Amino acid sequence: MSEPQRVEQGQKRVRAVLGGRVVADTRRPVLVWEWPYYPTYHLPAADTDLEGVPDEAVRRVRLEVGGTPADLVRIDWDAVDQWFEEDEPVVVHARDPYVRIDALPSSRHVEVAVDGVVIADSHRPTILFETRLPPRYYLPLTDVRLDLLRPSGTVTHCPYKGSAEYWSVQLPDGTVHDDLLWTYRAPLPESIRVAGLVAVWTEKVDLTLDGEPQPRVQTHFRVP
Repeated sequence: MSEPQRVEQGQKRVRAVLGGRVVADTRRPVLVWEWPYYPTYHLPAADTDLEGVPDEAVRRVRLEVGGTPADLVRIDWDAVDQWFEEDEPVVVHARDPYVRIDALPSSRHVEVAVDGVVIADSHRPTILFETRLPPRYYLPLTDVRLDLLRPSGTVTHCPYKGSAEYWSVQLPDGTVHDDLLWTYRAPLPESIRVAGLVAVWTEKVDLTLDGEPQPRVQTHFRVP
């Protein structure tokens, strides 16, 4: 492992389950930022029982935590069936304790266009502000061109918001743009204000905010 960007003692109980058996259970997780966007769990070796976990999915490391050396185990996220923080399942990756989500009702004018065709126009967005990410504009379905939407079957997951379902856009000329919009039908509690609203990949569409065209954003996400 390259030198971690940050190492911090976690405060939550963390468990990993594989095949119905708990293979890790600790109240002393260590959060290690191997890259800037979120931490990985590193667990005290004494709090693990790794029978059944593939050897190649396990890395044993020794790190200083608060000035004290610790023998830790890093388990690849997908090598187990489920992770828990306390008694709540966690998906995709460990949660960053420094990420904040604010979903704020707004009266700003949001217009979304694809290839010159306006697919959404709203004066009542809910703007989701998430640490280290650009704002996301969640719009009422009634402010979106529903006649242009086609369910895509794509589902993605977020440890802070939950599971998102996607739509593609079919323009009047027949051109299809895959997975441009998504919605969280049953988001996690911290994101409940965006339930049933529709957001768009501002990386892939033309966004006008209060009459001013916005540059397309660039993020670290692999856009579907």
